Amino acid sequence: MGLTSNKVLLAAALLALALFVLTVWLWPRLAKRGPLAVLARIGVLLGTQLALIAALALTANSSFGFYASWADLFGRNTTPGVVVDHAAGSPTEGALQVLGTLHVNVAGGTVPRIGGQIQKVAVGGGPSGISTTAYVYLPPEYFKDARSRFPVAVVLTGYPGTAEALYKKLKYPAIAAGQVQHKAARPMILVMMRPTVAPPRDTECTDVPGGPQTETFFSTDLPKALEARYRVGADAASWGIIGDSTGGYCALKLALRNPGAYSTAVGLSADYGAPKDATTGDLYGGSAARRRENDLMWRLGHLPHPAVNLLVTSSRQGEHNYRDTLRFISLAGGPTKVSSIILPVGGHNFTTWSREIPPALEWLSAHLTP
Repeated sequence: MGLTSNKVLLAAALLALALFVLTVWLWPRLAKRGPLAVLARIGVLLGTQLALIAALALTANSSFGFYASWADLFGRNTTPGVVVDHAAGSPTEGALQVLGTLHVNVAGGTVPRIGGQIQKVAVGGGPSGISTTAYVYLPPEYFKDARSRFPVAVVLTGYPGTAEALYKKLKYPAIAAGQVQHKAARPMILVMMRPTVAPPRDTECTDVPGGPQTETFFSTDLPKALEARYRVGADAASWGIIGDSTGGYCALKLALRNPGAYSTAVGLSADYGAPKDATTGDLYGGSAARRRENDLMWRLGHLPHPAVNLLVTSSRQGEHNYRDTLRFISLAGGPTKVSSIILPVGGHNFTTWSREIPPALEWLSAHLTP
């Protein structure tokens, strides 16, 4: 059974309950002196607490989508290359293959012309050499008018994150569909995925010297593959990117460093620079210049400001990035236009982002053109 299976969660909860009942029942018999009795009491208490902690951890993982599988949890997810079938004469780079379809969790979600459709796709590497999977939400309007082109929003998780959480937990497609229905936003294609396209390493959307070329994948390969498959706008004015936590940093960085690819970006609870730890390793090949160029504060303070629209979010209480967000806003200006959502209270979690995503999607839609 998988890590996110409801059966695993139920089994862990029942085990914790059974051990608790067993501890209460056995306690009078174990209330004796001597080393064996002491060890027995320690054993039943420890077993009960470990079972309870496991049940709580599985519940948190089910709610927030930290890990998708046991392999993901224990760092064994190396994600083998995706097999992409190419017909004769088709391009061998930047290919996109539809692996399957999913229903959208809205009224009429089983009928694409009414509820839209989510397609699981495999993106074959172009110049970056990276191959990965994503989930593409096509709005109902995509199936109603074969002539129209649509703006695109790339939606990123944090690290490690799971792409499935974007439509299951954070409900991006359902929110976007509801906003279009109420005329609060225009139809958009959503491309939902992890920024971790070379797992298990956290590349922070960086072209790592001698390593994964993640920035090239998001700025070049992904747009090229989507443009070849779907009716999307061909210039940056039609392309936006939104993400939470690490995905938020990626979104802001990709827009600031690649304004020819993305004109608009949203960073939900974003950092403004990449960490250096066991998950990232050395992202810049020891180059201080590369590190500075990937630091968003340094870029706004020392380099010309590109013509992009940015939205950043934080909370006065509960978010670690509040002061950095205010500084980021103060450094922007000129062609780089910044908006913000500042909540009074909110932690670094799905509950907070669920409060920010609806207004962020409306803002994103208003700044993208077909």
